[in-house]
Amino acid sequence: MYDYIKGQLVFKNSDTAVIENNGIGYKFLINARTASLLGDVSSENASAEAILYTKLIHKEDTMYLTGFKHKEDRAIFDILTSVSGIGTKVGMVLLDEFSGSELINAVLEGDYKLISRAKGVGPKLAQKITLELKGKLTNQNIISNIMEEKVSGLSSAKTKLSKETIQEVQGILQSLGYSQNEYMGAIEHCAGIIEKDNSEELLKETLKILSVG
Repeated sequence: MYDYIKGQLVFKNSDTAVIENNGIGYKFLINARTASLLGDVSSENASAEAILYTKLIHKEDTMYLTGFKHKEDRAIFDILTSVSGIGTKVGMVLLDEFSGSELINAVLEGDYKLISRAKGVGPKLAQKITLELKGKLTNQNIISNIMEEKVSGLSSAKTKLSKETIQEVQGILQSLGYSQNEYMGAIEHCAGIIEKDNSEELLKETLKILSVG
């Protein structure tokens, strides 16, 4: 329904934010991490502009907007809530306990013990999350054949990254909703400065660039 809402931040606490845009106040369900990233609420002397990427949750008896500071957090939330046993509350808790890149890295490493640190997530559910999410994040079918030439060119340039590492990170970024035009520049920049052929490090550094703003 909405991709994002941008406007004046008029209210926030640890689980709710209200952004006013063109005289309409949009109320979002958020978590404490998102609240901390939003900045200060507008006052008479200062106007605080904010943007939240949103997802509409529509259930039989209720309808509400969830809000995320970064696009990849919303994508991770979508993937998380596709796992049986994970609803909005648990998805929000996980993205409060971990940043998007931290959660992705824990999934890729199969570190279910770390994930079970989140409130309400036991070891069995954490194991299920690592197994199901890893398959969805690293599904190589989402990498188009038309990317082959560019990947080969990048991996043969002055970088220590292998073609497989670059492809894995591309696949994850595409599953998080980023387009080729959005992520290739960030990958190219990071490929020139990363010292080890490590997909987790490349993903972490690339997300830092993509998450700015």
